[in-house]
Amino acid sequence: MKTAKEYIDSLRELNTRVYMFGEKIDNWVDHPMIRPSINCVAMTYALAQMPEYEDLMTATSNLTGHKINRFAHLHQSPEDLVKKVKMQRLLGQVTASCFQRCVGMDAFNAVFSTTYEIDEKYGTDYHERFRKFLIYVQDEDLTVDGAMTDPKGDRSKAPHDQADPDMFVHVVERREDGIVVCGAKCHQTGSINSHWHIFMPTIAMGEADKDWAVSFACPSDTDGLYMIYGRQSCDTRKLEDGKIDVGNAKFGGQEALVVLDHVFIPNEYIFLNGEYEFAGMMVERFAGYHRQSYGGCKVGVGDVLIGAAALAAEYNGVEKASAVKDKLIEMTHLNETLYSCGIACSCEGCPTKAGNYQIDLLLANVCKQNVTRFPYEIVRLAEDIAGGLMVTMPSEKDFSSNTVVGKNGETIGDVCNKFFAAKEGVSTEDRQRIMRFLENMCLGAAAVGYRTESLHGAGSPQAQRIMIARQGNIAAKKELAKRIAGITED
Repeated sequence: MKTAKEYIDSLRELNTRVYMFGEKIDNWVDHPMIRPSINCVAMTYALAQMPEYEDLMTATSNLTGHKINRFAHLHQSPEDLVKKVKMQRLLGQVTASCFQRCVGMDAFNAVFSTTYEIDEKYGTDYHERFRKFLIYVQDEDLTVDGAMTDPKGDRSKAPHDQADPDMFVHVVERREDGIVVCGAKCHQTGSINSHWHIFMPTIAMGEADKDWAVSFACPSDTDGLYMIYGRQSCDTRKLEDGKIDVGNAKFGGQEALVVLDHVFIPNEYIFLNGEYEFAGMMVERFAGYHRQSYGGCKVGVGDVLIGAAALAAEYNGVEKASAVKDKLIEMTHLNETLYSCGIACSCEGCPTKAGNYQIDLLLANVCKQNVTRFPYEIVRLAEDIAGGLMVTMPSEKDFSSNTVVGKNGETIGDVCNKFFAAKEGVSTEDRQRIMRFLENMCLGAAAVGYRTESLHGAGSPQAQRIMIARQGNIAAKKELAKRIAGITED
């Protein structure tokens, strides 16, 4: 397995094309706006090397028998599914951000089981192709981005009906040795920091959409693939000299637009090619796994946010106020409820035909539905506890400024440190740091990986409600009521 340093060094060997602010970024590995997100991924490698985290961070491959990073693992039991959620909570606690490898792990498990059932119906060899690819990923300990979300264009129309066919990734040419694809995937988490990508359909499809029913893998630096980095709130603070105003100086999330401009995919890396009736299965299975993931990662970040809010209360001198204590209790209650759903859908997991384990889809969607709501309330309460200083405080340059402004020779720094002093025994700088950290988590770059992503990541709230309606089995519940109420039908 790779160390964190080996992972970062391996990125330097790629010729990944990255664009930001209208320009090509040649050394994107060391770019100050991108590097924090690379540090997050690196933690998935670093913790796997630590004996105290071995049980959570590593697993034994069912394909090779080798010890591998759990992010490259096919779940073999409900216990594996539970360990996945616990691993994600741990990484959220360590980084307070998005560590980006979850999408690939969830794609592995969805594509593995779906290709098995495609082969079962059509006699294709997609499953064997995918097994070989995943063995390569496990042996090399690669980070793979799971790419699902298409731009979609006019969302009232199916892929084949779009004015621009590139609004959904599709096949534009079929050759004996492979296919050529065009299109794009939006807001792809960790795409720039990945060695490879797995592309999947984003919706269920009909026969007319056969050319859009496609799933495949390709290297991140393959010819014709490039990425445009997505902006985040307060992102250019990372370009400044200071370390306080950025909030979380070491870690961060990352999203990008991934563009496929006539990319050739060899047969060995094609896992779905026109079998449109299986597009929906792949989407639902991936979405289920990814909605389970949010019961771990968002909870770990929530742990840090609750701790930051408690520190802000302490530095403000109000930690003993009953109202503050009650807010922290409510934040904890909401956070642990999210975790409970992630654990529950894991414990109720069952094997697929392919042999890997799938979560309980109903409970996974309930988990994610809660995630679309509870982090917003947790953030609101954190902002309530922190107070307005979180968003009105002068810059760190003001706190260190030697510019004289007072009649007695006071500098801007003197004035800021005087009037923004915390309670006795707490330095003004520590108060300054926790306020900026909270701003970053609630409103800034980290909010992309916590608050806003909680709403839209792994599907919008309505997507979960559709699945809850499908999985809720209202008909069976009606029969229970009829039986107990003594209602019989002719």
